[in-house]
Amino acid sequence: MTLAVVEVLARSEQGRTQPYICRCDDGEVYFVKGRSATRQGLIHEWLCGHLARALGLPIPPFAAVDVSQELMAADLSGWLADLGEGPAFASRKVLGQELSVAQVSDIPTALRRDVLLFDWWVRNGDRCLTARGGNVNLLWQPGGDTRDEDDVRLGGGGLAVIDHNLAFDQEFSAAGFCLTHVFAADIAQTFSDFVLRSTYIHRLSAALPELDAAWNNLPPAWQFVDVEQTIPTGYPKAAVWALLQRLETPDFWNLPA
Repeated sequence: MTLAVVEVLARSEQGRTQPYICRCDDGEVYFVKGRSATRQGLIHEWLCGHLARALGLPIPPFAAVDVSQELMAADLSGWLADLGEGPAFASRKVLGQELSVAQVSDIPTALRRDVLLFDWWVRNGDRCLTARGGNVNLLWQPGGDTRDEDDVRLGGGGLAVIDHNLAFDQEFSAAGFCLTHVFAADIAQTFSDFVLRSTYIHRLSAALPELDAAWNNLPPAWQFVDVEQTIPTGYPKAAVWALLQRLETPDFWNLPA
């Protein structure tokens, strides 16, 4: 059953889409992305969320939530225009701060590799962090598991992986990824280890069936630009599926010279 937004509490000042902080009818608080993330971005979030969860990454609980016409009509200032009516993507709000460069070594090596390979697989170049800064899209709670605002334990060993609306990037730069990804220092050893290659091919392949299930359960409205559902978004499904299946080819492990 789709959740419903019952209260909009604030709007985040971070992130390109500046998601809204909302309470839903399950009583939980979520970061909610709607119109400002674009329909394609919402589908990216949905597909990557399911793949990440199937892979065992510490992604906060997520769901499709309904933003009612009544809620939008009550907004006389236009503040909710970037949220929009209809289904939106919601990610449970968790405690924690953005991971810093100094904290990278605190993340277990296996988890760093999981995040690294996942981002390489889905061509997510939006997990950058260098000494000069960046947009890491990882939340960190030192000394314990990730918890939400109600102190409910969500697991993940203190790390929360968020924000995938820019995945499946058609202009993805492998060279840029290798220079700026938050876990770029792990690339050489991870990609050169043939035992690890075999392990990851098996794990990623095992997560692939979740893709069709996620597609079949995404809100139909996301496949249309307009509320009346007359103009298709033209989501590049075939290209995304082909991109993910490349893990079965040697090219998947080719790094830029």
